[in-house]
Formats: sequence, structure tokens, C-alpha cells
Amino acid sequence: MNAILSTLPTFAAQKPPTPRSAIDHLQHDYETVTYQKGQIVFQEGHTPWGLFYIQEGKVKLYKYGSDGKEQIIRIAGAGDFLGYTALLNDMKYHASASILEEAVLAFIPRQDFLDTFGEETRVAQHFTHLLCRDLVATEQRLVAQSYQPVRGRLAEALLSLDSLYEKKDSDEESFIKLSRHDLASLLGTAKETVIRLLSEFKSDQLIAIQGQVISVLNPKGLQHICHMYE
Repeated sequence: MNAILSTLPTFAAQKPPTPRSAIDHLQHDYETVTYQKGQIVFQEGHTPWGLFYIQEGKVKLYKYGSDGKEQIIRIAGAGDFLGYTALLNDMKYHASASILEEAVLAFIPRQDFLDTFGEETRVAQHFTHLLCRDLVATEQRLVAQSYQPVRGRLAEALLSLDSLYEKKDSDEESFIKLSRHDLASLLGTAKETVIRLLSEFKSDQLIAIQGQVISVLNPKGLQHICHMYE
């Protein structure tokens, strides 16, 4: 397992220009670091020293259960912030984060973020919205794992991932680049089950598969499977 980066990068903040929003300042006015696939961004149980913003790439947030199995909580992409729950609750990280594909992350020091959060109403509203979104997503995931068959959860996950991997402002087809292990970890099921169901979806021409890459061919068909278990 990759070791945690021994020291967090020290970045100097710049004063945001007056016409720009405080959110824009957090997103663009801090220096960035490029992380390679597999690198650990932060680890569960460690003290947060700041907020991370993903400018490019994909990051997985995950926990380990009592049985030692990894459970992916969320896959974050460009435009997402990481670590705000721990910062705003003044607690240690409740999950770990590692790089799924080469990523460019900005680091906003803890006090800079907290000062901006306290002074800017729109920033407070933005992160309150993110916290509420995360709460709803957690509740939905718990209900799905209790009542929805894996087939339905996989269809829903593929639609969500297709949107995450979609190239913005482009007509190009999106490709989901996620290992079977990570997909199984996201669904809370066995890798063998995921492989079998993906093969069925491929036979039904809902998706195309080439190696580890998945592309969605029939989103309406996947939506139909989701609705079957509601």
C-alpha cells in the first residue's frame, strides 16, 4: 500500500480579485500538485490540515470495515472538494482518499478555508449544500444496499459513473475507467458478482467493454433496470 505523503505541501494563498467570488478564489487561487494513480491524499483517523480541490482527475473516498474489506463511499472528480466534513466538524478524517487516475489537486490551508467560510455567506451556503447532499447520498446508499439487488445498484452506479467520466463541452463518448475491484467495492459486493453482471449487461447491449474500460450504450435500458427495483 502506498505510504501517505510525509508532509503536506505548503502553499501560499493569494488575495482574490474583488470581482471574483470567494468560491472561485478557493478553486483557482492556490497552487496545485499533480498526484499519480495510487497515491494517498489523506487517511482515515488523521488530522486535516486543509481542504483539497480537484482540478483534474478522479479520487476515491473509502473506509475499511471490521472484516478488512474496502468500501468505497464516493468517487470524486474535477470540481469536487475533499475534506470539508472533517474541517467543519473539527474532527479527524472519517475516510481515506486515494488517486484513481492522475489528478491535479489544489490545497487550501485550514485557517484560510475556515476564515472564508465564516466571512462569506455564499461559501457557507455552498458547503452546507454539500454536507446535505452527502447525507442524502449516504441514506440512499444504505437503503439501496438493504433492499435493492446488486443488478439494480450496478445499473445505477454505471449511470452515475458515466456522468462523472463524461467530457464536459464535448460530444465524445465517455469511458468509465474503473477496476472491477473498485466497482465491487463501490457496490458493496463481490468482484465475481460484478464481472457476471457486467457480462450480462454487455450481452443485452446495455454497455460495451474493452479491457477495464466500460462505455454506456443504452442509458434508458439501465434506467429501466433501476426503476424495476424502486
